[in-house]
Amino acid sequence: MSRLNTLARTLKSLHIPGKPLILTNVHDAPTAAAVATHASTKALATASWSIAATQGILDAQLPLSGNLVGIKNVTQGLKNSGFADTKPLSADLQDGYNDIAETIKSAISLGVVGANIEDLKTDTSTGHEELRPTEEAVERIRTALKAASEAGVPDFVINARTDVLGYGGSIKDAIERGKKYLDAGATTVFVWGVGKHVITIEEVKEMVEAFGGKLAVHGTGPTPLGLKELEEAGVARISYGPWFARRSWKAFGDDAAETLVALEK
Repeated sequence: MSRLNTLARTLKSLHIPGKPLILTNVHDAPTAAAVATHASTKALATASWSIAATQGILDAQLPLSGNLVGIKNVTQGLKNSGFADTKPLSADLQDGYNDIAETIKSAISLGVVGANIEDLKTDTSTGHEELRPTEEAVERIRTALKAASEAGVPDFVINARTDVLGYGGSIKDAIERGKKYLDAGATTVFVWGVGKHVITIEEVKEMVEAFGGKLAVHGTGPTPLGLKELEEAGVARISYGPWFARRSWKAFGDDAAETLVALEK
């Protein structure tokens, strides 16, 4: 078995309903090294929003080339910290871009063994996003997994994200899509609470039951529920996206402002 597929199997095994994998998402070499060296870190995941921000653009405008640059920086941080062979990396690959098979293979070539794939269709030149038809999204998951197998990682992990709640859909719609994504081979379904739809703990429990526990949620923002509460509800994965990056950048600004005005007081 290849080193990368061993890591993919490790990543997949960490998705345990009721004992969720916690991912404090990273975006560059320093954040990757900081997270990787913590004893409680089992795996790492990138946040495309944060990678885009470091390049001065919006998440929906992040091209594949720019995302891969960010992922490469993260893998360098993993190597520098000595954990590239023991702590698996999942990448936020947005919608998979135009050629999802080539996107997956490019990510794997950098050491990635899992990915977030959204059911959106994004035009990075304009930032326009729209929801893909369910069957199209399902077929793209199958294509991604086939490409991963061809690249030597048959156990590649897909966290299939649905944004249906942001397009007038309901939890019932999210469940309907999610079941099909799981049938297509996704390891978990990531249901994104968007806009006014703040996911409740009751809805989390409903989705956990529908997905057999294979539910991934955001640890803050659109799902402002406590870790213990989500664990007890039976979710398998909790991630934080750009939350830590935003907090660290705010602290940078606050410290800089305090220094700049020090002699003005």
